[in-house]
Amino acid sequence: MTQELSYEAARAELAEVVTKLESGGGALEEALALWERGEQLAAICQQRLDVARARLDARANATSGGTA
Repeated sequence: MTQELSYEAARAELAEVVTKLESGGGALEEALALWERGEQLAAICQQRLDVARARLDARANATSGGTA
């Protein structure tokens, strides 16, 4: 399910995780679980951005005749 998140959904959930971590006050185990979830969400966001960049680069190369 995690990998099915869109960039926007993953980014929004990551923002929530960061807010919860910054507020503190939770138990150590909860903070660790939030941190791990944040790592997962950050990886999903990076993957989505990498795919988008590759698509843009491919499009730019196709329209420029392959000379970048």
